[in-house]
Amino acid sequence: MEKFGFNKVSNKPSAGNPSISHFQPVAQPSFRKKQLRIDSSSANIYALSNKVTVNPHDFADVPDNAIVLLDGYFAYQIAKTDAMAVGSVGLAADMRAWGKWSLQQPVIVEPYQISNANQNYLGSVDISIAFRSKSKANSNPINHDELIEHFLNIYQNQVIQPTQPIVMDFKAQIFSLNVLSVQAIDIASSSNSLADVKISTGIETKGILIKQTIVNFYPEENATINISKPAGSKSKNISNKPRANPIINPDFKLESMGIGGLDKEFSQIFRRAFASRIISPDLVEKLALRHVKGLLLYGPPGTGKTLIARQIGKMLNVKEPKVVNGPEMLSKYVGASEENIRNLFKDAETEYKQKGEASQLHIIIFDELDSVFKQRGSAKSDGTGVGDNVVNQLLAKMDGVDQLNNILIIGMTNRLDLIDTALLRPGRFEIQIEISLPDEKGRKDILLIHTKKMKENDLLASDVNFDELAVLTKNFTGAELEGLCNSATSFAINKFTKSDSIAKVDENIAKMKLTRNEFLLALNEVKPAFGVNEEDLTKHSPHGIIQFSPRIKSIFDQGQSFIEEVKTSETEQLISILLYGPPGSGKTAIASTLALNSDFPFIKMLSAETLVGMSEAAKIQAIDTIFRDVYRSPLNILVIDKIETLINYNPIGPRFSNDIFQQIKVNLSRKPPGGRRLLIIGTTSQYTALKHMDGLDGFTKTIPINQITKLDELRKVMEKIGFMSEGERAEITKQLAEVFSNSESMQGNGSNQLAIGIKKLLQVLMNSQYLKADVDGVVQNILEAHIQ
Repeated sequence: MEKFGFNKVSNKPSAGNPSISHFQPVAQPSFRKKQLRIDSSSANIYALSNKVTVNPHDFADVPDNAIVLLDGYFAYQIAKTDAMAVGSVGLAADMRAWGKWSLQQPVIVEPYQISNANQNYLGSVDISIAFRSKSKANSNPINHDELIEHFLNIYQNQVIQPTQPIVMDFKAQIFSLNVLSVQAIDIASSSNSLADVKISTGIETKGILIKQTIVNFYPEENATINISKPAGSKSKNISNKPRANPIINPDFKLESMGIGGLDKEFSQIFRRAFASRIISPDLVEKLALRHVKGLLLYGPPGTGKTLIARQIGKMLNVKEPKVVNGPEMLSKYVGASEENIRNLFKDAETEYKQKGEASQLHIIIFDELDSVFKQRGSAKSDGTGVGDNVVNQLLAKMDGVDQLNNILIIGMTNRLDLIDTALLRPGRFEIQIEISLPDEKGRKDILLIHTKKMKENDLLASDVNFDELAVLTKNFTGAELEGLCNSATSFAINKFTKSDSIAKVDENIAKMKLTRNEFLLALNEVKPAFGVNEEDLTKHSPHGIIQFSPRIKSIFDQGQSFIEEVKTSETEQLISILLYGPPGSGKTAIASTLALNSDFPFIKMLSAETLVGMSEAAKIQAIDTIFRDVYRSPLNILVIDKIETLINYNPIGPRFSNDIFQQIKVNLSRKPPGGRRLLIIGTTSQYTALKHMDGLDGFTKTIPINQITKLDELRKVMEKIGFMSEGERAEITKQLAEVFSNSESMQGNGSNQLAIGIKKLLQVLMNSQYLKADVDGVVQNILEAHIQ
């Protein structure tokens, strides 16, 4: 305890073992318990000295200023006076209110044995203060150092405990004090730091006030009082001491918020938005810290932005947050929209003028921020000028001439690009945190949260594997995972509806349990809104990847190396590869399989199918949106299928849309923001055309995808899909070999070698199977496809 001035003092002083320095010894009572009656204090002087009065005859053997306990909880010094009736104890009105005693009510008085208390001296005390009479309240500065010195002189050697009210006279003004918290220490403890001793707000914690005690005064909530700390203040304080009223509830736990997969984002929010608000105000002043005023959460719908903002209000020990939907701010009346903004800040302004830095934190939550605070002077604004005025009003309130330091505005948006840039600078919404799609661990956490009640009530079967579900729910948002659990529950309930009436349930429903099968059924019903569903990717390779040639394995090895490079490289955040080859050679199947096998949390596909029927301008907007969506998670893959179709390429001319082509080309080289990583896999059947357009510059690597050119490769494909018998497959390859050996028979296409894409070959084989074609028919179909 040397750090706070005790110099290893002891309650048992001896040579070389110093005692605690008091102005006077603390008197110890020497009586047994006795019952007295509650009465009023005999004089104001006793009330102001925080002592209870007793008759000398009741305490003949007890010295003045001895400490007693009332009803086992409330510790006070006694003052003897003949003005008190025998058998009574005098308490001021605040004391009686604290102990909930009525006049003439019996009370048990007993000695307070200091020697039996392990922690009986106060290291620090936090006290709220206000004028006793509101009519005499004023904002004249009160010197904090002088207030502390006066308090210690008057109440030194008294026992102080949390929740205790004290009435104090200071410079001819009467003040009401309330003990907020104390740090009671054991002088014999080996600990030498006050920071190691926990703050207590419970009435059971007691300690003697000594001259080394650190005292801090705070204005009472809503009180008009101005406590000043002059430059060079010698107030006894320590920088690492927490606030008396911590801004974050001490019993708060992150898991109690019901939000999963956002540990990193919450850590960033706490560090940047609340770190400066949980430390001592004195340390804030020494560091010249400026509290953050704006926190902007952005990301796709359903990822938990509104839920985070709502739960932040619960974890903070502050005033009830004001929640505002953006469009509610707008009004058809002139000036009303701006007035609505001003009204949001009115309470914070009023309190800040009264209390300054001691005022409480006011939180304002804006949902759908982009709907109101659009870029000024642009076509994105509403055209009436009201939108511009509303933005100007918010700018002035957040960081204008009259700055407030007691506000935190939390904004939420799905479209960060629409918001006026002046709102995004430091001093306003300086913290911008993307709430993106959860990764695999995050998805598991969210599923565990939404099934917690099921598990607690034994409604979850043992075969439900959340690791498996987390893998199967790639690209799901938090809201979609909740929908998945709801859908699985509906399937479980449906099993117990009566066959004759869907409105009635079977009496055995009490035995219902959600099984793995219900969740798998729900996966077929609930689809992710962002990215690509696995089903959409796997449909491009219904037979899987058939490695008919060593070249196929080489392609996948190359693709996997690029996946690992994007995932782990410190420098390569963006890699793009182009798969090119004749139509039907399996380019899309290979790209989709590489994406699926990557284990990247977010996969998106850009194909002509999604843009059919759109105008050129609409296509450009859609492509821009897709490229913005593709940065939803730390690791992302974008498959751009059939680039020539996307740019409306026509070989007759040749013609294509240069605007769409430039949009894609620019985005191929744009580095992902915020440390995100992106792998782009493009496919094209018009490699030469793209080369002439200078469209290959944006790709890191171009990889050719060859057709099936050998009969042995053809045989492997037929064998892999189980086409016909072994003998029939041998006969097919034999006949084809004879055909290709006669080069003259193949002069129609100028080739004496098989050349057919894997996709086209599979279509031919499946068609032959359904037509029940014989060997000759299959050979004929293959040759026709080859010639085409």
